[in-house]
Amino acid sequence: MTLDFNHRPGIAERINAAVDAALEAERAATPPRDYLGASRLGQSCERALQFEFAHAPKDEGQEFSGRSLRIFAIGHALEDLAVKWLRAAGLDLVTRKRDGGQFGFSVAGGRIRGHVDGIVMGAPAAMGLRTPALWECKTMNAKNWRETVAKGVTVAKPVYAAQIALYQAYMEASVPGLSANPALFTAINKDTAELHHELVPFDAELAQRMSDRAVRILRATDAGELLPRVARNRDFYECRFCPWAERCWGLPG
Repeated sequence: MTLDFNHRPGIAERINAAVDAALEAERAATPPRDYLGASRLGQSCERALQFEFAHAPKDEGQEFSGRSLRIFAIGHALEDLAVKWLRAAGLDLVTRKRDGGQFGFSVAGGRIRGHVDGIVMGAPAAMGLRTPALWECKTMNAKNWRETVAKGVTVAKPVYAAQIALYQAYMEASVPGLSANPALFTAINKDTAELHHELVPFDAELAQRMSDRAVRILRATDAGELLPRVARNRDFYECRFCPWAERCWGLPG
């Protein structure tokens, strides 16, 4: 193999590098969350959630790359398209309050919060959708989408199921009936543009467990106590992909 020491980046490399640098700089300038997000509480490792809440520095090389940030942005754009598609299909889907803000909840002095994708206020009778209903939308690659279709979101994506349950529980006060009616979950296949929709009944027990988990994380962090890891073996799959793995396994417990 011959090394080319005279290689000069082409136009694609130069533009992509500039795009990614801009995205990474924008991300770095964005203030971190000062609360526990409902979208994250379904993660099984409480220590990782504690590190995230406390803004513990990630391991070297574990910050989101420009490519990852582009993937996130594409997902948001596809969710906006899904809103248009569902409204065109006849759903009265509300995604913003009158003042332009997102629907959401805030408890524990603002330290536990969540922002919902939307609320279905009405739908054609033929759809059989009881309203008001929480609407949650996710984008997935083909493999994850097929698994979700086959098993249902509660089994295939328990993190999403926990998020939905928390939203249904805490949004009930501001949108009466939201927990009585099943949520509408939409999954978009990013590879094929296929859509999957399913109804998710309110799981009060799951919502309570996730709420208790959030309180446990807040109390432990305030007390300076380190919560246990999800596993005893560093080779556990969640530990292998955790952005705090080096930091975590360098600490006791």
